[in-house]
Amino acid sequence: MRVDDEREYVEYVEAHLPRLYRVAVLVLGERHRAEDAVQSALTTLYRRWSRRADVANLDAYVHSMVVRACLSDQRRPWTRVFLGGAPPDIGVDAGTGAVDDRLAVRQALRRLPERQRLVVALRFLCDMSVADVAEVLGRSEGTIKAQTSVALRTLRGMFDAPDPGAQLPARRPA
Repeated sequence: MRVDDEREYVEYVEAHLPRLYRVAVLVLGERHRAEDAVQSALTTLYRRWSRRADVANLDAYVHSMVVRACLSDQRRPWTRVFLGGAPPDIGVDAGTGAVDDRLAVRQALRRLPERQRLVVALRFLCDMSVADVAEVLGRSEGTIKAQTSVALRTLRGMFDAPDPGAQLPARRPA
Protein backbone atom coordinates (compact mmCIF):
# COMPACT_ATOMS: atom_id res chain seq x y z
CA MET A 1 0.00 0.00 0.00
CA ARG A 2 1.23 3.48 -0.84
CA VAL A 3 2.17 5.80 2.01
CA ASP A 4 -0.64 8.26 1.16
CA ASP A 5 -3.20 5.46 1.02
CA GLU A 6 -2.04 4.08 4.35
CA ARG A 7 -2.24 7.53 5.95
CA GLU A 8 -5.79 7.99 4.61
CA TYR A 9 -6.77 4.54 5.87
CA VAL A 10 -5.44 5.29 9.35
CA GLU A 11 -7.23 8.66 9.43
CA TYR A 12 -10.49 7.05 8.32
CA VAL A 13 -10.25 4.28 10.91
CA GLU A 14 -9.34 6.67 13.73
CA ALA A 15 -12.32 8.89 12.88
CA HIS A 16 -14.84 6.05 12.57
CA LEU A 17 -13.60 3.40 15.03
CA PRO A 18 -15.80 4.42 18.01
CA ARG A 19 -18.95 4.28 15.89
CA LEU A 20 -18.00 0.94 14.29
CA TYR A 21 -17.20 -0.51 17.69
CA ARG A 22 -20.53 0.71 19.08
CA VAL A 23 -22.40 -0.99 16.22
CA ALA A 24 -20.59 -4.26 16.89
CA VAL A 25 -21.26 -4.12 20.63
CA LEU A 26 -24.94 -3.50 20.00
CA VAL A 27 -25.16 -6.38 17.54
CA LEU A 28 -23.14 -8.90 19.54
CA GLY A 29 -23.74 -7.74 23.10
CA GLU A 30 -20.18 -8.48 24.19
CA ARG A 31 -17.21 -6.13 24.08
CA HIS A 32 -14.55 -8.75 23.33
CA ARG A 33 -16.44 -10.35 20.45
CA ALA A 34 -17.24 -6.86 19.12
CA GLU A 35 -13.53 -5.99 19.12
CA ASP A 36 -12.79 -9.16 17.14
CA ALA A 37 -15.54 -8.44 14.61
CA VAL A 38 -14.41 -4.85 14.07
CA GLN A 39 -10.80 -5.97 13.72
CA SER A 40 -11.82 -8.55 11.14
CA ALA A 41 -13.80 -5.96 9.16
CA LEU A 42 -10.96 -3.43 9.31
CA THR A 43 -8.48 -6.06 8.11
CA THR A 44 -10.69 -6.70 5.10
CA LEU A 45 -11.06 -2.96 4.56
CA TYR A 46 -7.26 -2.56 4.63
CA ARG A 47 -6.87 -5.16 1.89
CA ARG A 48 -9.55 -3.43 -0.22
CA TRP A 49 -8.61 0.18 0.58
CA SER A 50 -7.12 0.85 -2.87
CA ARG A 51 -10.58 0.16 -4.38
CA ARG A 52 -12.45 2.63 -2.14
CA ALA A 53 -13.07 5.01 -5.05
CA ASP A 54 -15.33 2.35 -6.61
CA VAL A 55 -17.67 2.50 -3.61
CA ALA A 56 -20.50 5.04 -3.73
CA ASN A 57 -20.95 5.33 0.06
CA LEU A 58 -17.81 4.33 1.95
CA ASP A 59 -19.39 4.65 5.40
CA ALA A 60 -22.30 2.37 4.49
CA TYR A 61 -19.86 -0.08 2.91
CA VAL A 62 -17.72 -0.24 6.05
CA HIS A 63 -20.78 -0.54 8.31
CA SER A 64 -21.99 -3.46 6.21
CA MET A 65 -18.58 -5.08 6.61
CA VAL A 66 -18.82 -4.74 10.39
CA VAL A 67 -22.38 -6.07 10.49
CA ARG A 68 -21.43 -9.03 8.31
CA ALA A 69 -18.41 -9.75 10.51
CA CYS A 70 -20.74 -9.72 13.53
CA LEU A 71 -23.22 -12.05 11.86
CA SER A 72 -20.40 -14.35 10.80
CA ASP A 73 -19.16 -14.39 14.39
CA GLN A 74 -22.61 -15.33 15.67
CA ARG A 75 -22.82 -18.30 13.31
CA ARG A 76 -19.71 -19.92 14.74
CA PRO A 77 -20.54 -22.78 17.09
CA TRP A 78 -18.03 -21.71 19.74
CA THR A 79 -20.02 -18.51 20.37
CA ARG A 80 -22.69 -20.56 22.15
CA VAL A 81 -20.19 -21.91 24.67
CA PHE A 82 -19.92 -20.05 27.98
CA LEU A 83 -16.77 -20.96 29.88
CA GLY A 84 -17.36 -19.16 33.16
CA GLY A 85 -19.64 -19.44 36.15
CA ALA A 86 -20.66 -15.79 36.00
CA PRO A 87 -19.71 -12.84 33.83
CA PRO A 88 -17.07 -10.53 35.31
CA ASP A 89 -18.23 -7.52 37.28
CA ILE A 90 -17.95 -4.24 35.46
CA GLY A 91 -17.63 -1.08 37.54
CA VAL A 92 -20.42 1.47 37.27
CA ASP A 93 -20.61 4.99 38.63
CA ALA A 94 -22.96 4.95 41.59
CA GLY A 95 -25.96 7.21 41.73
CA THR A 96 -26.50 7.92 38.06
CA GLY A 97 -29.83 7.13 36.51
CA ALA A 98 -28.33 7.37 33.02
CA VAL A 99 -26.29 4.23 33.66
CA ASP A 100 -29.42 2.36 34.73
CA ASP A 101 -31.23 3.59 31.62
CA ARG A 102 -28.40 2.43 29.36
CA LEU A 103 -28.36 -0.99 31.00
CA ALA A 104 -32.14 -1.32 30.63
CA VAL A 105 -31.97 -0.35 26.95
CA ARG A 106 -29.12 -2.78 26.34
CA GLN A 107 -31.04 -5.61 27.99
CA ALA A 108 -34.15 -4.79 25.98
CA LEU A 109 -32.15 -4.75 22.74
CA ARG A 110 -30.71 -8.17 23.53
CA ARG A 111 -34.24 -9.54 23.84
CA LEU A 112 -35.15 -8.45 20.30
CA PRO A 113 -34.70 -10.90 17.42
CA GLU A 114 -31.41 -10.43 15.62
CA ARG A 115 -32.78 -8.67 12.52
CA GLN A 116 -34.85 -6.22 14.55
CA ARG A 117 -31.91 -5.51 16.86
CA LEU A 118 -29.70 -4.75 13.85
CA VAL A 119 -32.25 -2.40 12.34
CA VAL A 120 -32.83 -0.49 15.59
CA ALA A 121 -29.11 -0.22 16.30
CA LEU A 122 -28.28 1.06 12.86
CA ARG A 123 -31.31 3.38 12.53
CA PHE A 124 -31.34 5.03 15.93
CA LEU A 125 -28.05 4.41 17.69
CA CYS A 126 -25.91 4.95 14.59
CA ASP A 127 -28.29 7.55 13.12
CA MET A 128 -28.50 5.93 9.69
CA SER A 129 -31.32 6.55 7.22
CA VAL A 130 -33.72 3.82 6.11
CA ALA A 131 -31.99 3.76 2.71
CA ASP A 132 -28.54 3.38 4.28
CA VAL A 133 -29.69 0.56 6.57
CA ALA A 134 -31.33 -1.19 3.62
CA GLU A 135 -28.08 -0.93 1.68
CA VAL A 136 -25.95 -2.15 4.58
CA LEU A 137 -28.17 -5.14 5.31
CA GLY A 138 -29.04 -5.91 1.70
CA ARG A 139 -32.80 -5.62 2.25
CA SER A 140 -35.56 -3.47 0.81
CA GLU A 141 -36.51 -0.18 2.43
CA GLY A 142 -40.00 -1.54 3.06
CA THR A 143 -38.56 -4.46 5.01
CA ILE A 144 -36.44 -2.07 7.09
CA LYS A 145 -39.48 0.10 7.85
CA ALA A 146 -41.57 -2.93 8.84
CA GLN A 147 -38.84 -4.37 11.08
CA THR A 148 -38.31 -0.96 12.68
CA SER A 149 -42.02 -0.65 13.42
CA VAL A 150 -42.27 -4.11 14.97
CA ALA A 151 -39.07 -3.61 16.98
CA LEU A 152 -40.20 -0.26 18.37
CA ARG A 153 -43.59 -1.67 19.30
CA THR A 154 -41.84 -4.56 21.09
CA LEU A 155 -39.48 -2.19 22.91
CA ARG A 156 -42.37 0.04 23.99
CA GLY A 157 -44.08 -3.03 25.38
CA MET A 158 -40.94 -3.94 27.33
CA PHE A 159 -40.85 -0.50 28.94
CA ASP A 160 -44.63 -0.31 29.40
CA ALA A 161 -44.69 2.97 27.50
CA PRO A 162 -47.89 3.95 25.74
CA ASP A 163 -47.85 3.46 21.98
CA PRO A 164 -47.69 6.94 20.41
CA GLY A 165 -49.54 5.60 17.39
CA ALA A 166 -52.48 4.42 19.46
CA GLN A 167 -55.80 6.20 19.12
CA LEU A 168 -56.31 8.85 21.76
CA PRO A 169 -59.75 9.36 23.25
CA ALA A 170 -61.80 12.05 21.54
CA ARG A 171 -61.65 15.47 23.20
CA ARG A 172 -64.74 16.72 24.90
CA PRO A 173 -65.92 20.13 23.83
CA ALA A 174 -64.90 22.80 26.33
